[in-house]
Amino acid sequence: MTETPQDDPHGIALTRTFDAHRELVFEAWTTPGHFAYWFGGELTVPADRLTMDVRPGGTWSLVMRTPDGTELPFSGVYREVAPPERLEFTLNDTPAPRSSEGALVRITLTDIGDRTQMAFRQLGGNLTAEQYEQAEAGWTDFFNRLSELLARA
Repeated sequence: MTETPQDDPHGIALTRTFDAHRELVFEAWTTPGHFAYWFGGELTVPADRLTMDVRPGGTWSLVMRTPDGTELPFSGVYREVAPPERLEFTLNDTPAPRSSEGALVRITLTDIGDRTQMAFRQLGGNLTAEQYEQAEAGWTDFFNRLSELLARA
């Protein structure tokens, strides 16, 4: 597993290589049980608080629960679903204004033999530089959990 951050003051760009076929990595992004395991890192995502309608125009939502019981809701709309290569969706969290479309997340999966290179990009969302840093650290934790999930498969 390798990870490469790429500097951009207007978003997040990470490249990560997983020891798994891209079909499995794509499944981990689009199957509720898998997504609930890794999204949120060490935080809990109760299965009954996660919905995914994985198709262009379909919506997704989940609630992460912190150890003290605080709930952190996230939601969005799928823009592109091209198995097992590309996934694009919007991402809104609690502080986003209702009128905001939120951030745009793009995932591109490249087959490199028995491994998969994932190019992750988060754009928009009107975050400050500090908030982007926090979000990047969060995604890094999430991808560590994703790597654990894929290693078990």
